[in-house]
Amino acid sequence: MAIQMMIHTGLVILWCILTGSVSFGNMLLGYLFGLCGIYIMRPFLPGGFYLVPFLKFIRLMGIFIIELLKANISVLKIVMAPKIDVQPAFFMYPTDLRKDWEISLLSLLIILTPGTVVVAVSDDNSKLYIHAINFSDLESEIKGIKHSFEDAIKEIGVS
Repeated sequence: MAIQMMIHTGLVILWCILTGSVSFGNMLLGYLFGLCGIYIMRPFLPGGFYLVPFLKFIRLMGIFIIELLKANISVLKIVMAPKIDVQPAFFMYPTDLRKDWEISLLSLLIILTPGTVVVAVSDDNSKLYIHAINFSDLESEIKGIKHSFEDAIKEIGVS
């Protein structure tokens, strides 16, 4: 993947040198031509097409931003309410992720979402222990994490 990125950058620089212009439009055109060139050369380069994991990562970041906004709004409602009525709770989240970087990324995304904190990870890395500031029910909490963060992390890990 790194080799593909270096070749792509080199193609963009070569395009700018050949055309004699370093304007944004010319660099964008060079980027698109370089992308087509890398796509055509991919059978001769190691690894898969480097843009696919990057797009999956961008998708994960989009999911995180949406979840972050939803969590901030719910915490804001709690804070702005005249009487604080929350149901804090600890719960155990069973994860299908097995690699250390996947579990670390999932934990980081959960911790960065307001109102939730990963307290511990089990010794066999199969469970996360999470504290939620406003706990509704176990099934919805598990389903929310599994269908948002965990599925997107699995996609990145596959490529």
